Amino acid sequence: MIEILYVEDDRKLGTIVSNSLLSKGYRVRLCTDGEEAWKSFQLNKPDIVVLDIMMPKMDGFTLMKEIRSYDTVTPVLFLSARSDVEDVLQGFDLGGNDYLKKPFDINELIARIVALVKMCKKFNPPDLIKIGKYNFNPVKQMLSYNYQHIHLSYRESEILKRFYERRNSVVPRNEIIFEFWDHSTITAGRSLDVFVSRLRKYLKEDPDIKIVNVRHVGYQLKIG
Repeated sequence: MIEILYVEDDRKLGTIVSNSLLSKGYRVRLCTDGEEAWKSFQLNKPDIVVLDIMMPKMDGFTLMKEIRSYDTVTPVLFLSARSDVEDVLQGFDLGGNDYLKKPFDINELIARIVALVKMCKKFNPPDLIKIGKYNFNPVKQMLSYNYQHIHLSYRESEILKRFYERRNSVVPRNEIIFEFWDHSTITAGRSLDVFVSRLRKYLKEDPDIKIVNVRHVGYQLKIG
């Protein structure tokens, strides 16, 4: 079942479209401003974002920038009454995948949603995670960059996955040690430092990726 994050400041229109999508078997999260939508996206990434441009608090173009700084894969479909060529081009330049002018037919909207989600899954298999310029496959425990492949150990792969899932947030040292070493001895802490040093070495080809040591707390994966 496709989960849609639908961002529309016109609550009446948003309710009508959401109910139509729900009646067709889709899951829909309706947000009425950009800030609410950005929080919702970070809490639970949808299969697709259907996004209005003119919104309060954070407009669609600004929200698009935030989404693409965090996620380069999830498809985004713009909806807007604005049809100026410059607006359309700006939407695509910021990472949008499609554009539909208001008013629209609900069946055309559904057709475009299905097509975008299918295309995304075809070219971005669910096992593949994009970390900056790297492709990370946690199932195969493989990190790839520019046709070069690094086979990670189980712990390396799981720690990198945890960092990615909590990117731009601090992951406490004790949390990692407890989960992957089952104890909090000095030896386990030193071992963790070694694993993090290896990950930094593996990711060094992309200067926009940093694993920051937050003193006395833990680690933070920063991308961009």
